[in-house]
Amino acid sequence: MTDQKDKHVNAYNRMLENAKTFIDEAEKEFGPKVQFGIDAAKDKISELGELTREEVDKIGDYLHRDLDDAGKFLQENGKELSDWLKFDIELIEDRFIDTFSVVADQTKVELALLADRANKVGVWKTGEITGIGTLVCKSCGEELHFHKPGHIPPCPKCKASEFKRPASS
Repeated sequence: MTDQKDKHVNAYNRMLENAKTFIDEAEKEFGPKVQFGIDAAKDKISELGELTREEVDKIGDYLHRDLDDAGKFLQENGKELSDWLKFDIELIEDRFIDTFSVVADQTKVELALLADRANKVGVWKTGEITGIGTLVCKSCGEELHFHKPGHIPPCPKCKASEFKRPASS
């Protein structure tokens, strides 16, 4: 089971890298580049044949949710990505933070155009994959810090299974 979970987290990372590459290449074009980039990244991951299309779609949804939330936070607050993460950005691999930052910044731009979709972001569940950042248990308020993408465990304090991003300060 751990190998399968690792494979999903690795796919999340590769999808993020592919989305960033696509966005870098299409930077001067208009339109919803993040979704298009994630779709292109999903196709690349799917072509490898390591995961089913259903798994690829689910992981793509997780990545999109995280990027939407980060972009929404950056758009609404004008703060830095480290404020969204709620921990020291120095703890994150340079390559990953650069990739996530570029894609999250592009998401910020798109969210200015797609505010309705951003308002639907908000629930993270045990078993799903999340990217870097902090999640707060909806039941007890316990914080879970993710310094790299990974599966969301049950709350270590109360065993609840639903989380949200911390409220902006």
